Amino acid sequence: MKKDISMYSTKCRIIFIGITLLVLSACESSTIPQPIVNAVDDGVLIPAGTFRMGSDRVDTSGKQEEYGLVKPLFLDEHPAHHVKLPAFYIDRYEVSNAQYKKFVRATGRAEPFPWTQNGFNLVESRLLASDQETLRWIATEYFKFDIDTRITNKKRLLQLMREDQAIKNRLPVTSVSWYDASAYCQWAGKRLPSEAEWEKAARGEDGREFPWGNEWDTSKTNVGDDADWEGGIAPVGSYENNQSPYGVYDMAGNVWEWTADWYQPYANNDYTSMDFGETQKVIRGGGGGVGHYSLSFFFRSAMRGNASPEIQSGDVGFRCAWDVAR
Repeated sequence: MKKDISMYSTKCRIIFIGITLLVLSACESSTIPQPIVNAVDDGVLIPAGTFRMGSDRVDTSGKQEEYGLVKPLFLDEHPAHHVKLPAFYIDRYEVSNAQYKKFVRATGRAEPFPWTQNGFNLVESRLLASDQETLRWIATEYFKFDIDTRITNKKRLLQLMREDQAIKNRLPVTSVSWYDASAYCQWAGKRLPSEAEWEKAARGEDGREFPWGNEWDTSKTNVGDDADWEGGIAPVGSYENNQSPYGVYDMAGNVWEWTADWYQPYANNDYTSMDFGETQKVIRGGGGGVGHYSLSFFFRSAMRGNASPEIQSGDVGFRCAWDVAR
């Protein structure tokens, strides 16, 4: 049975459900088609310089009470301040399932839970070796194809499975902990971006609200209410207009993204939170998973989310950054 874990409820809290995993097979080499976006070092140079981080916004219209939010809006973004950063690179796209699968195969790290439930971890050679009745069972129980598998032959089933896995290749990897994300970036010769690096890459030096500008526009990003995307998550780079000033995609919507930093107050911030300290990591960008409100607040470039580094959520992924001289 498929499970989806929504990052933000009306209480602005992360929901994590622990489940014992049934692994169908280890990830081995296969002939599954490669994704459209799969460049290992498709990075964007973010130039050195100063940018405006955070905000001074306040909830003057009572949105916290209106939507039943426990976490106050905007207060952990205070005060707006200027940060100077050296030049760095950041991934143009969120890390995809296909990229993460290469890491899993190379290192033996555990697969994300959804792969064990939706057929993505099944290996081409094992599918080819399976008889027709077994394939029909797999197609029904794991791929959950909306067809009558009782009358579908092996050739057609294999074709459908390849097509399904090719689509999943292009989705951003999710259900990975902060530790998983950090390990992937290190394996790739990179690192997770700092919170400041992420925000600069998203909003540029002019302090804009969203990667594309200051006006909220649901057509420019995946906020999770688009019926075209199963599970509310779109393939990386699907929204051409969802680019930051530097050409970085999907920094608003689609999936939340891990950053390197602990969730701490900014200097001279007088807001207090039980989550401040070294127990929660900062996540950024707002997710598109099922259960989200299409509220612009959650998709602003200055918006700070937070999550325990151990959690593995269905709409939290990541991208990597690296130094100019690495």
